[in-house]
Amino acid sequence: MNAPNWELRGCCNRNQNAFLITIGIFTVVILLLWRTFLLTPFKLITVFLHEASHAVACKLTCGDVEGMEVNANEGGSTTTRGGIYWLILPAGYLGSSFWGMALILASTNLLTARIAAAGLGLALFIVLFIAKNWTLRGLCIGFIVFLAIIWVLQELTTVKILRYVILFIGVMNSLFSVYDIYDDLISRRVHSSDAEKFAEICPCCTGCGWGVIWGMISFMFLCASLYLGLVILS
Repeated sequence: MNAPNWELRGCCNRNQNAFLITIGIFTVVILLLWRTFLLTPFKLITVFLHEASHAVACKLTCGDVEGMEVNANEGGSTTTRGGIYWLILPAGYLGSSFWGMALILASTNLLTARIAAAGLGLALFIVLFIAKNWTLRGLCIGFIVFLAIIWVLQELTTVKILRYVILFIGVMNSLFSVYDIYDDLISRRVHSSDAEKFAEICPCCTGCGWGVIWGMISFMFLCASLYLGLVILS
């Protein structure tokens, strides 16, 4: 087994070029369609991963998740009880950025793309049982069906697009996470935002200041996904 090519010597080979070009094409398509209804389901998946990250942080810190909502206006909420609040609050924005990176990296290999699709489908199925509104229930059911169709096409036909679908969701999630942090936490002050609540617990920064820090971390996740993807494909 070859050692990882951390220095990216000889970059870029055919697979690396295809990886970068595909991400570039997806980014342009996403930006062109940003304000259209076509991207709404994928934006809502990012909101889902945001809220799911709150839920995961709650459970990992011994709390209880009482319910979750994702709304058609691209908002959402997770009702928790117990757990470590100062870990639960930043987990939403940073968690969704992390999952975006994970999906981008998973797309570099068919096996990991299958694992990512199965994991996302399982998460959607689990959330069905704690969903508090029909927008979230519909999103879960719709994407489970969507992923199942893509999986069947991958395994039984010549339409091999599972890796591209996982990559698109990852790129969309990463871009929307960065934008969401800017729009919700930096460009305007929303007193009910996660950053404002976090600033009450950790007053060394304002809510906007924490938004900038979280935005930088989120952007680092995006850059790391590109670099690590190239390392994997080298």
